[in-house]
Amino acid sequence: MYDILYVLLRRLRAPLITLIVVYAVSILGFILIPGQDDQGNVWHMSYFHAFYFVSFMGSTIGFGEIPYAFTDAQRMWTLCTIYACVVAWLYGIGTTLAVFQDSGFTRLLRLRRFVNHVRNLTEPFYLICGYGVTGSNLARALTERGVRVVVVDIDQDRIDELELDGLCLPVPALCGDASLPDILDHAGLQQSNCAGVLALTNSDKVNLAVSIASKVLKPKRLAISRSENDITTANLASFGTDLIVDPFRSYAEYVALAAHSPHRHLVFDWLMNPEHRNLASVYRHAKGRWIICGFGRFGSNISRELKQEDTEVTIIDPDPNNIRDLPGAVLGVGTEAVTLQQAGVEDAVGIVAGTGNDADNLSIIMTARELNPKLITVVRQNLSANDLVFENSRCDFIMQPGQIIATRIMAQLKTPLLSVFLDQLMLQDEVWAHTLLNRMNATVGEEPLESRSVCIGEKEAPAVLEKLREGTEDDKAPIKLIALLKNPLYRKETLHCFPLMIRRGDEVKLLPGELTELQEGDDILFCGRKGALDRMAWTAFNYNTLHYVLTGNDATQSRLQRWLQGGDTK
Repeated sequence: MYDILYVLLRRLRAPLITLIVVYAVSILGFILIPGQDDQGNVWHMSYFHAFYFVSFMGSTIGFGEIPYAFTDAQRMWTLCTIYACVVAWLYGIGTTLAVFQDSGFTRLLRLRRFVNHVRNLTEPFYLICGYGVTGSNLARALTERGVRVVVVDIDQDRIDELELDGLCLPVPALCGDASLPDILDHAGLQQSNCAGVLALTNSDKVNLAVSIASKVLKPKRLAISRSENDITTANLASFGTDLIVDPFRSYAEYVALAAHSPHRHLVFDWLMNPEHRNLASVYRHAKGRWIICGFGRFGSNISRELKQEDTEVTIIDPDPNNIRDLPGAVLGVGTEAVTLQQAGVEDAVGIVAGTGNDADNLSIIMTARELNPKLITVVRQNLSANDLVFENSRCDFIMQPGQIIATRIMAQLKTPLLSVFLDQLMLQDEVWAHTLLNRMNATVGEEPLESRSVCIGEKEAPAVLEKLREGTEDDKAPIKLIALLKNPLYRKETLHCFPLMIRRGDEVKLLPGELTELQEGDDILFCGRKGALDRMAWTAFNYNTLHYVLTGNDATQSRLQRWLQGGDTK
C-alpha cells in the first residue's frame, strides 16, 4: 500500500504545493486586511475565521460574509482569492484524474489488488503461468472441481478474457512476465498453500525459467511444464520437473498406438478422455502404410513413432530440404489430388494432415477422402478459433496441442496413480487390453468413464484405516477389496466400478481380485461411473458406512438393539 501512496503523492506534488500556497496567501490576506464589526470598530479576522472563510469560499460553496459584512478592501481580496483557489483546485483535480488514468499507475493498482488477493487465499491453489488454450482449459476444469487457481500471463487481452470466462471461483490474475522471479513471488510462488506450478506459456525459455524458480524455492512442490523442444525437455528433466508435456510427441505416440495397438489405444483414450470414443471404433483400424503431409515437428514425431512399430510411411512436404534423405518422399503440400496419388493414397490405410495451416490440413483430408473413403484421418488444428469447422470435419483424430496438454496435466493432478497404470498398460498385449476394454464397456456403457485413486490412510480412507487397526487389536477378519465395491445404500448391490491397479510399496498388481486383503498404505486405482466412485470414496471415508457395508448393521446401535433385531447380519 505504501508504494501506491508514495507514487500518488509524488505525482501530485506540484498541485498540492500550489493549493497549499494559494490557501496560505489567501488566509494571510484576510488576517492582515482590516474590517469593521457591527458597531463600526476596526476588526481583524482570527486565523480560525480566515481559514473557515477561505475553505468554503475556495470550494465555491459560498455561505456569505462572516462574521461581519466585508469592507471594500476585503471584498476585493475575496475576488482575487476566489479565482486563485478555483484555478488551484482545477489544476489539482485535473492532475489527479490524469494520474488515475495513467497506465503505469493503474498497473500498480492492479498489482497491489492481485498481491492482496493471493495473500488472502487460505486454500491450496495452483499457479498457472500462461492463459492460452491450455491454461484456460485447466483453470476451468480445476475451478469446477472447487480448486483455486492463480493466473499469470504476459498478454493483457488474455487477462481480460479470463474475467469474462465466468469461472466457478474468483481467479486472481496478473499481466506480467512469468520468467521474472518478482512476478512469481507476487503470484504466491513461495506461499505454503501453493500446491503446484504449471508452466504453460508458448515460450520454452519462459517455461524453463518458471520450472527452475519453482524447484529452487520449493524443491518438493509439484512442477509441470510444457515443452516443444527436445533440448528444453532434457533440461527440464535434469532437475526433476514432475511432468513434462510435449504436445507433438505425446500426440505422435497416441496416433502410433492407434495404428498398431487399437485396443490398448482405446483403453488409454477412455482413461484420459471421459468423453471417450465408442467400442466400435476399434474395428476400423487396419495395418498398412500411412501418408504424412508436413514433415515439421509434428510430422517427424509421428513418422518416428510409426517406424518404431515397423509401419511403412510416405512423407509429403513442400520443402525439398526436409525430404532430401527420405526415400519415396513426395514434394508438395498434399492439397492436390496429383500429389496424393503420387504418394499412393489409394492403397494407404491412414493419412496425417500436419501442416501449420488449418485450411491446408482440411483441404488435404477432404481431397484424400475423395480418393480413398476408407482412410483413417488425423488432422492438426493450429487455431482454436477454428473449432466449429474441425468438429464437423468428421476426422477420426483431431490434434489440438492445447487440449492435449490440458488433458494430460488434468489427469496427473486428479489421479497421479493413473500415469503408473498407463506405463504398465504399454507392457501388456492386445488380448489383455481387449479383455479390459470389454469390462470397462460393461461397467459404464455409454456414460463417461472416470478414474480415481484411494490411498489407505488418514486423509483419503480413515474409516478403512480405523477398521484395519481394530482388526489388528481384536484379531478380527481382514478387510477385503470387495468391501469398497459394495453399494453403501444397499450392501447386496455392487457399484459400477472396479479396481485397475493396487500399489503396495514397490509392488504393482494390475486388476487385483475382489478378495485382495487391504493393508495400510495401499494405493488403489479405480475406474467406473462417477456416481459409483463418489459412493466408494464415501465408504472408505465414513466409519459408519463402512461398518454397515461389512456387517449390515449400524455402528451406532448397541448390542441389545442388534439382538432385538435378530442378531448381527453377516
